[in-house]
Amino acid sequence: MGRSVFSHFLNLSTSSPRLAYSSSVSCGAAGFRSKYWKGSASTPRRQVLGEGFRCVCSVSLTEPAVEEASSSSVRKRIVSGVQPTGSIHLGNYLGAIKNWISLQNTYETLFFIVDLHAITLPYDAQKLSKATRDTAAIYLACGIDTSKASVFVQSHVRAHVELMWLLSSATPVGWLNRMIQFKEKSRKAGDENVGVALLTYPVLMASDILLYQCDFVPVGEDQKQHLELTRELAARVNYLYGGRKWKKLGGRGGAIFKVPEPLIPPTGARVMSLIDGHSKMSKSAPSDQSRINLLDPKDAIANKIKRCKTDSFPGLRPIFYYNLEASALLVIFYIVILLLEFDNPERPECNNLLSIYQLVSGRTKEEVQHECQEMNWGTFKSLLTDALVDHLHPIQVRYEEIISDSAYLDRILAEGAAKASDIADATLSNVYQAMGFLRR
Repeated sequence: MGRSVFSHFLNLSTSSPRLAYSSSVSCGAAGFRSKYWKGSASTPRRQVLGEGFRCVCSVSLTEPAVEEASSSSVRKRIVSGVQPTGSIHLGNYLGAIKNWISLQNTYETLFFIVDLHAITLPYDAQKLSKATRDTAAIYLACGIDTSKASVFVQSHVRAHVELMWLLSSATPVGWLNRMIQFKEKSRKAGDENVGVALLTYPVLMASDILLYQCDFVPVGEDQKQHLELTRELAARVNYLYGGRKWKKLGGRGGAIFKVPEPLIPPTGARVMSLIDGHSKMSKSAPSDQSRINLLDPKDAIANKIKRCKTDSFPGLRPIFYYNLEASALLVIFYIVILLLEFDNPERPECNNLLSIYQLVSGRTKEEVQHECQEMNWGTFKSLLTDALVDHLHPIQVRYEEIISDSAYLDRILAEGAAKASDIADATLSNVYQAMGFLRR
């Protein structure tokens, strides 16, 4: 159930995410600047037509006050989703779903289960339906409030597939061939096991986003390239079919798509594997020991944390080189002890476990530093286990209540799909019109 598409989708998280961004983005073509792309005049241009495309997009992010989003009479819109494959794990939760709980209070939010993305690689058709329901139940158990957010299944809104096909006609193959995830996954799976859907996956993702004219998309580090393609594709379609061309066909003119901006949480966007601090926690990893699943029982969590990889150093205190002069050593010792071992590239497993503890305990880095700096690994692992069990237990209880009430879950998904369809169908109708199709 667990591959995050936007945050990733897309996987992804912190107790206080960056809730709004402003950006300057460059977009143009040889010899012109598209009036539909709102970028600074000084940003570089690039070719948006034909095979000569080369992305020189520059995005600068700033962090205005949260109140900006709520002061307007029209709430900004956010979309995000998670695949219903494997098991929803701690990385999906801390990297995406936990952030959604805060976002739904400030923005108009649409959260969906991206089941169409789940078939890009070989999958078990007998389990897809159940996995989709389980993922929806976990969304709700984690705190998604359907009075504030729409929760639905991607395939229940057919506009996703229709818009993907229309966007495919405007997407150069060269753009897709440069996608890093396609290269990595196709190399692992082998040519005989790779379908066209894996190559065109970013176009479906673009459809998922652009359908809803959203303002922001929560994304993890590994999905930033896909979001950049979505932004490029929106600008390209706006130029090819929008503006006066659309108006001549009876449309309103102007931009067809709103160009979304990334929303990247400052902490927890990439929760790492418990057995390899250099690899992201993933449902596709062959060893279940590498991840904490949200529905893992207490004993399983304790066992995984007890056996998780740390490093050869005796505890969480920083490591020093003693060939420094005494005065310099004291200064460096003071600075590094304040940092504990957060963000130390030489100790990725230590940083990962400290970050997980910070996020599930709700403490600040400074509080974690004060609490843990004298601990050895055994003491800290026990502390982390208790924090994880305490944090996940209410979610597990609520999940069992929801999944046992099929009528309630079906109603929530149907209502969410109906709300989403109203927005998606309006966008799709505009695209059909702008691209010259005969109206129904």
